[in-house]
Amino acid sequence: MNDARLEPEALRTAMQSCGNWAISEDDTAISRDFKFTDFREAFAFMSECALAAERLDHHPEWSNVYNRVGVSLTTHSSGGISARDIEMAGIMDRAASRFGV
Repeated sequence: MNDARLEPEALRTAMQSCGNWAISEDDTAISRDFKFTDFREAFAFMSECALAAERLDHHPEWSNVYNRVGVSLTTHSSGGISARDIEMAGIMDRAASRFGV
């Protein structure tokens, strides 16, 4: 996978598929907060995403408190947002949708 930092125009285009994600002020990360019914759903989501992250070799920065999961995606080696972050965001969105999020 290409880990090059996305140029501003490419980033804006890529973000059209990531409607619920926000770009950080310095354009180095994308983030989203997910809210589930309960801890069990949040943990199941995290487990599914952890396995996908391992396969993609791209691991999120995230936190969990009860039914909420906060996620930040960045590609440290490129100093910003890469196609791999966009791919991981899509994987997470699809996983969350299975829980009605």
